[in-house]
Amino acid sequence: MVPSPGLELHLDAYEVAGGHRGQPRFLITSPEYQLKRLVAGGLARIYSLGKVFRRGEEGPHHNPEFTMLEWYRAGEGWEAVAADVEALVSTAADELAPSAGISLRPPWTRLSVTEVMRLHAGVQVDGDEDADTLRQRVRAAGHRAPADGDWSDVFFTVFLDAVEPKLAASQAPVVLYDWPRPLAALAREKPGDPRVVERFEAYLSGLELCNGFGELIDPVEQRRRLQADLAERARRGLPLYPIDERFLAAVGHMPASGGVALGVDRLAMLLLGKSHIRDVLPFSAAEL
Repeated sequence: MVPSPGLELHLDAYEVAGGHRGQPRFLITSPEYQLKRLVAGGLARIYSLGKVFRRGEEGPHHNPEFTMLEWYRAGEGWEAVAADVEALVSTAADELAPSAGISLRPPWTRLSVTEVMRLHAGVQVDGDEDADTLRQRVRAAGHRAPADGDWSDVFFTVFLDAVEPKLAASQAPVVLYDWPRPLAALAREKPGDPRVVERFEAYLSGLELCNGFGELIDPVEQRRRLQADLAERARRGLPLYPIDERFLAAVGHMPASGGVALGVDRLAMLLLGKSHIRDVLPFSAAEL
């Protein structure tokens, strides 16, 4: 139970009845805030392996309760934890599915988000254009775009429609890096190019396996982003959660770090050739 489950727009949490000392508490959606407090306190290489909970996430690749592996390396950037992901998945594949027929040995193909959007969707994405400009580019390339969505809504519509199917068709693992600034989350700006941030996602057979960052360690910018997320949640009528002040206090004490969160159930699905997450769970939410 945590006082704030995070303010990202795509995450909704389960509130725990009774809370703690009269204050609301939520089932954890990620251990990110608490792990970063530990990094700030001097623990340089840490991980968490456990259950997390996200309301409304149910389908072939989602379950409201799932297992997450999250780890951090102080003093290193996103490239180091991306290499960890490659090594971990390759080793697991050798143990569980040695005859799968797809090579998962490092290094994996690495493409910037700008490259993959241009290659698979024919859309130029810079990261500093407004939502209307991006919407016009998406429609000019022959894709649908929401009429009233914000930048992220427009981006993910074409990404899900045009990019992920192409990644699935190739089956080969790929790391997508240099995500546009509007999708910064808790990643820091890329030095020398403020249009993008040090975020990466690894995809295997077109399915997102993990999400990682070169971590933002500026508490002023972090507070600004959290306040912006909170305002957008209010505008959309989404549940509102408090800002975690203990996390914010720790951000300014963190060393430069890289971190990543990986879905263990999805990894099991992919390595065992299963098409539905229920096939690797003792009981899915629908079976309880």
